[in-house]
Amino acid sequence: MALRILASALLLVSILFLPVWVSAILGLAGIAYFSFFLEAVLLFFLSDLLYGVKEARFFNVVFVSLIAALICFTILELIKRKIRFHAK
Repeated sequence: MALRILASALLLVSILFLPVWVSAILGLAGIAYFSFFLEAVLLFFLSDLLYGVKEARFFNVVFVSLIAALICFTILELIKRKIRFHAK
């Protein structure tokens, strides 16, 4: 539990102070490592609220990193269910 809280805090600090690619790598690692790491999606929503601007190449959508994090979260959770050998 402490490791999950530390990972969430580290991801928050990276979103606030580090480049977006560092946050994306940490977010993907957290989603892949922890079970149902929804904190990453919420923190990328915070990132879009703080730094989001309309992107012309993404059809003028403001919440680009939120949509990307939500898609990665969904895909990785589906893959983790198929790979792991545990009871539901």
